[in-house]
Amino acid sequence: MGPIGQLFIVCSPSGAGKTTLCRKLLERFPEMRFSVSHTTRPRRPQEVDGRDYHFVDAATFERMVEAGEFVEWAWVHGNRYGTSHAELRAALAEGRALLLDVDFQGAAQIRQQYPGATAVFILPPSLAVLRERLQRRGTETPETLELRFRNALREIEAYPQFDYLVVNDDLDRAVEVLCGIVWAERARRTRQAEAAEGLLREAAALRRGGNDPDAG
Repeated sequence: MGPIGQLFIVCSPSGAGKTTLCRKLLERFPEMRFSVSHTTRPRRPQEVDGRDYHFVDAATFERMVEAGEFVEWAWVHGNRYGTSHAELRAALAEGRALLLDVDFQGAAQIRQQYPGATAVFILPPSLAVLRERLQRRGTETPETLELRFRNALREIEAYPQFDYLVVNDDLDRAVEVLCGIVWAERARRTRQAEAAEGLLREAAALRRGGNDPDAG
């Protein structure tokens, strides 16, 4: 049996540092692939189409919704975001780890159809720090900043649906915690059972050959 594909979902309120943490995680696990979502949100200056998001217009997004191409999609801060079935199915079929950067609504939809996915929620150390981080971006209008800040409380209320919570009060420490979650999930019994069964088959073969590994 080949390797089992893994889905890692990372969510957070805007400004909690999710994007930076995801990039750091991908650097530590180069075999992990980033799931590129589709969005109708305008591209920011530092973003690259096809790497950060697939930037599409509203009509294209709607056509994809009607065709059933998304495993999840949602309205977030006045824009639409969606994760395609093709992204997830390809990673699972190839036995690869896939990192999904979605909102809490998207996480719930994904886990309904892929219950084996691991969900992590990134928390800011305080709401004051969250507001400061949003202001430092320099990309938000006063109106959008207030919208994101108000929505942050609603997003944090969804924390019980996640497997792990990571407080991003120190970037290096948060990266280490996130990496530890990946290693822990890879060591789960359901993922490593084949290795254990292989050892038991090896032991059975030795016994049949007269070389009992328990003897001596």
